[in-house]
Amino acid sequence: MTATPTPGAIKKFRRTPWRFQQTVERPDAGELERFVSTIITAHGGLEAATVTIDSVILDTVRMSALCPDGAALTHDVSLVAQSPAEAKALLCAAFWDGPDFICIPTPKPFVFYADHDDWITFYANTKSHLNHVIEPLASHGYKLVKKWEREL
Repeated sequence: MTATPTPGAIKKFRRTPWRFQQTVERPDAGELERFVSTIITAHGGLEAATVTIDSVILDTVRMSALCPDGAALTHDVSLVAQSPAEAKALLCAAFWDGPDFICIPTPKPFVFYADHDDWITFYANTKSHLNHVIEPLASHGYKLVKKWEREL
């Protein structure tokens, strides 16, 4: 796992027009691993993931433990997981620690923004790409937030 400063990454994300979005409530801590596994297996599986911090609200103990020594987790710092196993560990830690962050998976059929209020908004440029992640989450019983759109 690598941690690097990525100035302007959040600003670029906010400027990107996404045609479709759906927000999901983050599950309780006991469900995080299954929740992350559902995300990772969407679209046939993610190969890697980049998590970029927007803001840190609470301690990031679990995320910091995954970082190279001395990496400070602040605005526009990106953590890059280079395998599905690293991606799973990183996303579980990020959801547990609760910073506001974006996640850009590889391949990139969708992206998502997670906030400290436990809402995760998935974005995609096609309805089918969005449905490939939302339908498995809904079928596993995760709560979709209806009639709400995140303004970035």
